[in-house]
Amino acid sequence: QVQLVESGGGLVQAGGSMRVSCAASGRTFSGYAMGWFRQAPGKEREFVAAIMWSGGVTNYADAVKGRFTISRDTAKNTVYLQMNTLKPEDTAVYYCAARLGTRSTSRYDYAYWGQGTQVTVSS
Repeated sequence: QVQLVESGGGLVQAGGSMRVSCAASGRTFSGYAMGWFRQAPGKEREFVAAIMWSGGVTNYADAVKGRFTISRDTAKNTVYLQMNTLKPEDTAVYYCAARLGTRSTSRYDYAYWGQGTQVTVSS
């Protein structure tokens, strides 16, 4: 059974940096795409970034391109989201997700989800 556990959220000032992590377990993830999504209060869950477990190819939402970096450590079975130059509008619950197959920007394509971690950016 696939388990995804996020950690590393918290409070940061605008312009600061934060890294959130996603520990994945329950199977080998070769052939999987790993994604980060976020959901702000009153808004729909939106795509942030995705990475192929094998090969590490990535893609990003326009809103975070150049500021956020997704990566994975296959030895630790962990996916990271490094967030720099944070803005108040980045405040949201950040979710890790996994799907068998190619990267997707649609939340409906991901079968496995973590419980989320809160990131709050103060102005």
